[in-house]
Amino acid sequence: MAMNDRQLFERFGSTFPPGHVLFREGDAGSEMYVIQSGEVEISRALRGRDTVIAVLGPGEFFGEMAIVNNRPRSATATVRAEARLLVIDAKTFEAMLRGRAEIAVRMIKALAARLDRANQQIEILLLEDANHRVVQALRQLAADRAPLGEGAAVFIPVSMAALAARAALPETRVGEVVQKLADAQLVLPAPAAGVEEEGFVIPEVGRLVEFLEFLELRERFADPAGGDA
Repeated sequence: MAMNDRQLFERFGSTFPPGHVLFREGDAGSEMYVIQSGEVEISRALRGRDTVIAVLGPGEFFGEMAIVNNRPRSATATVRAEARLLVIDAKTFEAMLRGRAEIAVRMIKALAARLDRANQQIEILLLEDANHRVVQALRQLAADRAPLGEGAAVFIPVSMAALAARAALPETRVGEVVQKLADAQLVLPAPAAGVEEEGFVIPEVGRLVEFLEFLELRERFADPAGGDA
């Protein structure tokens, strides 16, 4: 008989406080984690600094590759908000996959989605210009959203901190770029656009894409001695 969430937690669960490092990049790994509540930040050392590559929430899992391929951890996992986690070792993980086909299918779908997100993140991290990074991150987030009402505007439910993490930039720098975009009416803070939730509204995604194309051309032909606009 399948166990419910409470029974799973009683058998495999632990609670971790904010700031707790579950594992570090390069560590040996023998366990994977499933988040029942809370948030976990995944980061990697890129260009000499720690860069957040994902913030995971309830229902998501991580750390499975270390027990699948027996290789060192490829990233660091840190608890952001008090988290209730299922901690599953290699033997239990294998038994779950063998005994529950639906778990294997869900994991394959989740890994495919994660690979897509990783490719998008790499696309951003390869960009040097801060304006370019932020606009690219907003464009990627907008691609999955339906228009608001009858118009062309799109609402993106993402905080400034989460946008900064996606762009791998300090939050203050992202705030400066967003303000420039707001001045140009390319991106608006949600409250300014009449949306009560936290996030941003893009009045016309087409205009944002055009601006992104302009940034790409500028970056391609810019004077190497120049800096961010």
